[in-house]
Amino acid sequence: MTDLPFTDRTDFENAGRGRVASLEPCVVKDATGRVVWDNDVFAFLDGPAPETAHPSLWRQSQLCAEQGLFEVAEGIYQVRGLDLSNMTLVEGDEGVIVIDPLVSAETAAAALALYREHRGERLVTSMIYTHSHVDHFGGAEGVIPAGNPDGTPILAPAGFLEHAVAENVYAGTAMGRRGIYHTGVLLPRSPEGMIGTGLGQTASSGKVGLIPPNRDITHTGQEETVDGVRIVFQLTPGTEAPAEMNFHFPQRRALCMAENATHNLHNLLTLRGALVRDARVWARYLDEAIELFADGTDVAFASHHWPTWGREDIVAFLSGQRDLYAYLHDQTLRLTNQGHTGTEIAEMIELPPALEHAWHARGYYGSVSHNVKAIYQRYMGWFDGNPAHLWQHPPAAEAERYVACMGGASKVLALARDYVEQGDLRFAVTLLDHVVFADPVNEHAKAALADVYQRLGQGAENGTWRNFYLTGAMELREGIKPNPMSIAGGMAAGLSTEQVFDSMAIRVNGPKAWDEHLTIDWDFTDTGEKYRMTLTNGVLTHRPRTRQQGEVDLSLTLTRARLFGLLEGGGTEGVSHSGDLGALRRLTGVLEKPDENFPIVTP
Repeated sequence: MTDLPFTDRTDFENAGRGRVASLEPCVVKDATGRVVWDNDVFAFLDGPAPETAHPSLWRQSQLCAEQGLFEVAEGIYQVRGLDLSNMTLVEGDEGVIVIDPLVSAETAAAALALYREHRGERLVTSMIYTHSHVDHFGGAEGVIPAGNPDGTPILAPAGFLEHAVAENVYAGTAMGRRGIYHTGVLLPRSPEGMIGTGLGQTASSGKVGLIPPNRDITHTGQEETVDGVRIVFQLTPGTEAPAEMNFHFPQRRALCMAENATHNLHNLLTLRGALVRDARVWARYLDEAIELFADGTDVAFASHHWPTWGREDIVAFLSGQRDLYAYLHDQTLRLTNQGHTGTEIAEMIELPPALEHAWHARGYYGSVSHNVKAIYQRYMGWFDGNPAHLWQHPPAAEAERYVACMGGASKVLALARDYVEQGDLRFAVTLLDHVVFADPVNEHAKAALADVYQRLGQGAENGTWRNFYLTGAMELREGIKPNPMSIAGGMAAGLSTEQVFDSMAIRVNGPKAWDEHLTIDWDFTDTGEKYRMTLTNGVLTHRPRTRQQGEVDLSLTLTRARLFGLLEGGGTEGVSHSGDLGALRRLTGVLEKPDENFPIVTP
């Protein structure tokens, strides 16, 4: 670590540049008084790194903990440090355009209030979602009333709604459970516990919602004038999100890079789970952004971290980010084509010195190790080609056999302690994990594994690796704690009817429904949509209905809003029907609720 430029204070100067005011205290509560955001708790970061934290991650967390309202350029402001992400506010002729309304309605409202306190009671004339991740739209109802009754323009990249729902609803429960590990949301904020994620401190835990966009950005070069402000867009699908866009403000000589260029190596596969991102196109869109916008830009800002000022520094930053993703992509495939597996390549690749020593390329959020494995997975899948790995036992069954082969749990525990003493924590974790999965009630093994997780976490430069290790240690010692934040539940307003039915299909207990055969017609009076749904062979299918087609078990006529209550057993008030209502009970009877608290570090 001594070769990193710790004496370079440029990032600290930029993180504090343009400060207008801070939120004092920087604590946000919901309507019941529950704290959903507390940035003041990170005051312990004011000082040198302790032995319990990687010095480089400690530095990054100090930068991310800077909070308040900042002037980015004339008429452009950011609120930073009130959530995992930033809110940007662009002043127009009649009011203000809000870019990315944070994670929760409460923090978004607090950020907007801080801006208005110092810039006046400006009306929100438009909102822009840079991309389809929840930390960039979840707080929308803190900026615009639910349902957007006034029809305020909301701009988003084409495909935004589809991808926002697919990520946060279809696999939302599993992602939410792993998200506890990813963000460290349940860890104590302390030098021994959670100090940040590298991308920001952590996510707020308030009300998450989604107000659907009403204006799509469909192509690069598209121009929109919003509240007198001219904006030129660059679509970047498949980069940090499946639907994402950068955009330029020519009148302000300012460039928004969404989450495509932040002050860290980002994830190509986030540890909470997501689609694998395309490092190749990511690099190409960064190169295109330089070509399209650099000559007309004096400041580049993003939806995380702090801005970069000056054309020369902006080009150096964007080209470094471009080379970072391109290098990982190209070198991973070079070594793949020499016969190496993802796990092997992750140990082989070293970044070029110029990137290795650039603060903005450090692996605070993504890492070289897991990004290389993601690239391999994108092209080659889960299987590494070795037949021995084609049909392995699942973890608990495999662990039982390994432990038996090595002479039993006590023998493996002794071996693990030897590896700990030798400093090989990685293999000690492997051995201890086998004991815990083979014998989940072995408290000695769980305690030993928790201790090694803690050491690995406190030594990690990557914020999410630290949070995963430390959360694993916490759950081994204290058990599973409920997730304080539910994302999927706040997404209902953004779901299309097709997505609602898709979400139902995912919840069907297949074996329980094997012998069920039923057909239901759905007629929605408020949208005019008509669907036919069938359940056969444990599979729920649906399709738009254009004409009457044969006999059905049940026909339902209702509004879209009534659909959600009906599916949750809320009764049939306000619903007209013909046929057998028992068919609906049979359908809901085979739907199971996902487990929000499933085990991760034990079987």
